[in-house]
Amino acid sequence: MHDEHPTPQSESHPQTSEPARAATPSDETPPETAAGLQDEEATATAASPTPTGGDADNGDDIGDDDVAELRRERDEHYQRLLRTTAEFDNYRKRTERERRDRAEYAATDLLTDLLPIVDDLERALAAKTKDADVYRRGVEIIQKQLLDLLERRGVTPIQALGADFDPNVHQAVTQEPSDRHRDGEVIEELRRGYTMGDRLLRPAMVKVAQS
Repeated sequence: MHDEHPTPQSESHPQTSEPARAATPSDETPPETAAGLQDEEATATAASPTPTGGDADNGDDIGDDDVAELRRERDEHYQRLLRTTAEFDNYRKRTERERRDRAEYAATDLLTDLLPIVDDLERALAAKTKDADVYRRGVEIIQKQLLDLLERRGVTPIQALGADFDPNVHQAVTQEPSDRHRDGEVIEELRRGYTMGDRLLRPAMVKVAQS
């Protein structure tokens, strides 16, 4: 008895050169991500400077007129500096010349006043006398003339004898023990000192008592 059921046969499928591959999420950009990238590109494009044919004018450019004005001011300042320097140099020379002239005038005036005293000294030396009193009186007259001249010039002798020793106007040459004088009292004037106004011309050389 033969089986009536037909024997199943395998179905034939069409063959392709490469099987189709399913798309994965990494192969495609989601729509929202693509939209964000487009927005970023648009923003960057708007922010980037637009190239021009030359540098933009920032308002700091200096023109030829400004350069000429700066040079003119520079030359004026330089000329003013030269004039000021020359004026100061002339002032320095003038004051130095005036100071020298005043010193020479003062010396000339003093020497002119000394000449009559020199004449009196020459006459005293030429006198034909052996009288000591005559010589003494002549010397005293000449000394008085000198002291008067110094007084007119503002020169004053320092009164040292009997005064307390003052290192500002006295120069102690020696000390001498004494029971009759104060300690530090000037007991002898070896050379007279002089002042002119508030200026010390020379100190008095003195001997000082030591008790």
